[in-house]
Amino acid sequence: MSDVIDRKGLAPRFWERKSIDKMSQKEWEALCDGCGKCCLNKLEDEDSGVVALTRVACRLLDGSTCLCSQYDIRHQFVPECIVLRPSNIAENAYWMPDSCAYKRLYQNKPLPEWHPLITGDPNSPHQAGISLRDQTVPEHEVDDDEWEEYIIEEP
Repeated sequence: MSDVIDRKGLAPRFWERKSIDKMSQKEWEALCDGCGKCCLNKLEDEDSGVVALTRVACRLLDGSTCLCSQYDIRHQFVPECIVLRPSNIAENAYWMPDSCAYKRLYQNKPLPEWHPLITGDPNSPHQAGISLRDQTVPEHEVDDDEWEEYIIEEP
């Protein structure tokens, strides 16, 4: 396996050679596939602990790109936004979608074949139908007590 650096300054397939706690911040951030699912509001069943995704998105999610519109300063607008780190993934993995690279690597599973780090194409999650591009509704348009009407099956 070559250790040549790719055009983004990352070693090829670094996620297969490094544990998540040994990754640089740049490597960690590169794991995000841009699906937008982590920015969806979720409902958790109090009895079973099952977490359901809704199409109701954080007010900062750009529904056409599936990216946070204010990523670097998001806590100014959404103080409760979770900053996912290797140190807190164990307590947060339960609500993350099964397709998420962070969750998959934490569970010692491979990245899916459509992941941008594999394909080299940032649009591959959208092309594979994994993202929720143009399928969300902003949270300010839906009352909290109506979120159940927006529950979705994970694509």
